[in-house]
Amino acid sequence: MILNHFNCSNCRQMHIDTDLLYTWGAVAKKVPKHAVIFFENDPPLSYYQILEGTVKMSYTNEDGKDLTIGIFNEGNSFGEPPLFIEQPYPASAEAQTDCVILKLSKTNFFSLLEENPEIQSRVLKLFAWKIYNKIVFSKNIINHKPEYRIQYFLDNLKRQHNSKPSQKMKIPYTRQEIADFTGLRVETVIRTISLMNKNKKIEIIDHKLFY
Repeated sequence: MILNHFNCSNCRQMHIDTDLLYTWGAVAKKVPKHAVIFFENDPPLSYYQILEGTVKMSYTNEDGKDLTIGIFNEGNSFGEPPLFIEQPYPASAEAQTDCVILKLSKTNFFSLLEENPEIQSRVLKLFAWKIYNKIVFSKNIINHKPEYRIQYFLDNLKRQHNSKPSQKMKIPYTRQEIADFTGLRVETVIRTISLMNKNKKIEIIDHKLFY
């Protein structure tokens, strides 16, 4: 069934069956750590899905500061929205680890969607969830104290990874990246995380965060 070709994990992340992608001409490429997959303002020409590794998307603001907008892991796709609106990428994508990435041409990707309307419907639902989550996230971040912002960010991250509240999860972000996501200064994040660790709301092991 077509349903088996698409897994959206509560429609927060997109994952199309790899065999189906290969059928439509996808090619697996090895991407070394720190290699750039595409740059900010490049035209979108392909659909990307991670087989192995981690990819970060970020952009440079007017002050020259690198701001992270997302980190994607095995099974996730990334950079797909610009394909649908024929606009350049708003951020660059860089391999955070050695990666293996499936790459499918834009033309073949849209042909795949046309032949599989169930996948097309779920892609639209995924985009709706992304817009909804961004609004809810902003609503819960703006005008709140630093600890609330950080804790909300971490709770949201655990939900995205289907991690149980009672389980400790290793946080895959640096203090700077948490600052970027929450709109705080990195010094504030470091100070607040230290306080949360002291109050046993978060655990720090070898400089790594667990929540």
